[in-house]
Amino acid sequence: MNKLTLRRLIQAALFAALTCAATALLQIPSPIGGYFNLGDAVILLGAFLLAPAWAAAAGAVGAALADVLLGFVLYAPATAVIKFLTALTAAVLLRSQKSRRIRGAVLGAIAGELVMAAGYFFYEWALYGLAGGTEALLTTNLPQAAVSAAAAILLFFALDRAHIMDRFGGVSSHER
Repeated sequence: MNKLTLRRLIQAALFAALTCAATALLQIPSPIGGYFNLGDAVILLGAFLLAPAWAAAAGAVGAALADVLLGFVLYAPATAVIKFLTALTAAVLLRSQKSRRIRGAVLGAIAGELVMAAGYFFYEWALYGLAGGTEALLTTNLPQAAVSAAAAILLFFALDRAHIMDRFGGVSSHER
């Protein structure tokens, strides 16, 4: 394993651990039995800082591990797929805006969180029927998506201005 691959692996492991911690430690109960957390904000930040495949893997592993640790084992497989797609969507959209990184971060965060909300809607629809999926979408998943996207965008701005994105190997508005 070369030095660059090892560095990326360590960064992805760090984001997986941060995702798990932000999901497990910062819980606010939802009106319907689930909980709000800031794990998605960390997943989006990973999508902005890491290469798409590494970000997707980190988001999937960290979020699914949190589900297992918190006793939501039934959700872990779906969470792994949904968070993988969330991070991948955000990372690809960010990088598609070559000279407009801020716009890419906003588009990536919004699209990534819409993927998350849609993914859980369909999973919960399969588990609990249309009414259960809709209730979770409206009371938990969309509000969490909005807060996570806003938090990730604000963190992106701060890290970009501090040139931390450059040091981490991510995409920044200073690239030309």
